[in-house]
Amino acid sequence: MKKILVSWSGGKDSAMMLFELQKSKEYEIAALLTTVTETYERISMHGVRNSLLDRQAELLGLPLVKMYIPKKASNDIYEANMEKILHEYQKKGVDNMAFGDLFLQDIKDYREKNLGKLGMTGIFPLWKRDTSQLIREFIDLGFKAVICCVDPKQFNAKFTGRFIDKAFLRDLPPSVDPCGENGEFHSFVFDGPIFNKPVELSVGEVVLRDSFYFCDLIPAEGTLISNGV
Repeated sequence: MKKILVSWSGGKDSAMMLFELQKSKEYEIAALLTTVTETYERISMHGVRNSLLDRQAELLGLPLVKMYIPKKASNDIYEANMEKILHEYQKKGVDNMAFGDLFLQDIKDYREKNLGKLGMTGIFPLWKRDTSQLIREFIDLGFKAVICCVDPKQFNAKFTGRFIDKAFLRDLPPSVDPCGENGEFHSFVFDGPIFNKPVELSVGEVVLRDSFYFCDLIPAEGTLISNGV
């Protein structure tokens, strides 16, 4: 089996990517790699607390490594920090890194270019999958997720904090990609077939920060939210 590092945002595309990797039985997951904004101690762009990220990885039964970056970090800082981590995993025999990208060619090219500098290969299990079908498969497989971040320039802020379920799909405007691949929204997955048991949490307040709406998800032992399906 090939050892692989998994780019992990904690959201639905990452979850489906991991599901496909594990189903293939071709890869050994060396670790999940998540970018965390050190200013907030939260998953970058998603705004999810470090403690929930830790619990998520624990219930997936996989090692987690965090790459810390400052608020509004430049590409140079991001790439330098990433390179350090990748070098460490290369020493452990990891030559591949997986991403949940769907159809943005420029992003895929950027990742492959940076990996190529180190002699590593990018793996894209979901590439060119139909996003309407993929999100329905996500729901049908039993995954559960909550919308944790919305870009109000592309998507109605009222969707912040909603669950990804069939009602969510029915309410989506035609202009919004069903998987939010254009950055319309981000999500946090708290249950599904890849988890040992659900991540217990509650939905907190919605706040506007840095021109995005974020739903504060709160670790809540003994409390399990439902997606209403």
